Amino acid sequence: MSDKIDVLLVDDHAVVRAGYKTYLSLSNKIGDIYEADKGETACQLYTQYQPNIVVMDLSMPGIGGFESIRRLIARDPNCKILVFSIHNELVYVTRAIKAGAKGYITKNSVPETLVAAVCQIAAGGSYVEPELAQQLAFNIASEKDESEQIKQLSPREFDVFCLLARGYTTRKAAEKLCLSYKTVCNHGTSIKEKLGVKSVAEMTLLASRHGIIDNLAH
Repeated sequence: MSDKIDVLLVDDHAVVRAGYKTYLSLSNKIGDIYEADKGETACQLYTQYQPNIVVMDLSMPGIGGFESIRRLIARDPNCKILVFSIHNELVYVTRAIKAGAKGYITKNSVPETLVAAVCQIAAGGSYVEPELAQQLAFNIASEKDESEQIKQLSPREFDVFCLLARGYTTRKAAEKLCLSYKTVCNHGTSIKEKLGVKSVAEMTLLASRHGIIDNLAH
């Protein structure tokens, strides 16, 4: 049995996956590398190949990164997941860790950080990019009520919240997330109740205050 680390890369951009694969392949600690372009496929491939670690993007079509993490952990509580995302806001980090991810690094990280994080998590540890880890430690004692309210949103509600706050219509959000118009309407109602807001405009202001909507574009 090989001691090398088998990796499942999950990102909807083929060019980005190719870059990750190149970085990881340079390490003699890395074994087989599998690829998925969305969360649904990642869940299937994880069951099929049982990789040692999953490297997961958050912004993807379909069920998205947060829901993918939740499903993988539900299938296998020992699943090791490293989030590799463009988002450097703490709300994303805390949600990913809460969902079950063992680590979080941003796509601005140097290639060596990706390899180091993969190896550390595969060995049973955890890894959060140092700058983000510092911010997390600083924020733990001073989280606002709003942050707590945002954390109460389900993974799918959070996805809908982000899109509506960014200016997507209900219909466009439904198309992007592959959901029905009615489902997104229901999520919208639930989001407003949980966040204590009455309009999309208030939602946008709240999202802006927490740095959620600045980097949502792919």
